[in-house]
Amino acid sequence: MNMYSHTLTESDLVVTQSAVEKITSLVKDTSGEVSAVRIYVAGGGCSGMNYGMTFTETEDSVDSVMSNDEGFKLVVDPIALGFLGGAEVDYVDDGINASFVFNNVFQAVGGSGACGGCGGAG
Repeated sequence: MNMYSHTLTESDLVVTQSAVEKITSLVKDTSGEVSAVRIYVAGGGCSGMNYGMTFTETEDSVDSVMSNDEGFKLVVDPIALGFLGGAEVDYVDDGINASFVFNNVFQAVGGSGACGGCGGAG
């Protein structure tokens, strides 16, 4: 039986050093209970897609995986990967706000970020 297997590369998804360091810290804080982070994409209406991450303990046979020397894996399902191609995951901490940021996500889907006119006042 052939199993789908895909290793994420930088052409699929770039993870900045700042993001790697923060993810490493967060995974280590779980005391070994978690070894992977799943990146997901959810519909966001006029605002476009919503991108996020969550801890995971499972990898599905269709997932794409990026392993690293830091001791954690990034896991992405095929649908999310279709919206992430060429995107960059960064971690930004400006002293007031700190968050993961997904850059270049419109590159992956060819969008412009403009609202398509769903009937709301604009």
